[in-house]
Amino acid sequence: MTSVRLVLSGRVQGVGFRAFARRQAAALGVRGTVRNLADGRVEIYAAADAETLERFKERLSSGPSFGRVDAIDETPAPGFEPPAGFGVVY
Repeated sequence: MTSVRLVLSGRVQGVGFRAFARRQAAALGVRGTVRNLADGRVEIYAAADAETLERFKERLSSGPSFGRVDAIDETPAPGFEPPAGFGVVY
């Protein structure tokens, strides 16, 4: 299992992006968390096999219908202990 930290920028807050990310993660079996950052970006910690994470990022890049993803910055998150599912952090 691989763990990554994804930071998404664009129009990703106020458009249902966290719920969208949770649905996509559930569909693919990705474990992790999603939260809004104070600077307007969205942060996701995700854990799955490498191929599933690639599919997850592809789905995230399209975003919800009213959103727009301009960039996804990815860094490894080797110490991340994923929860049983995928949750929204408030």
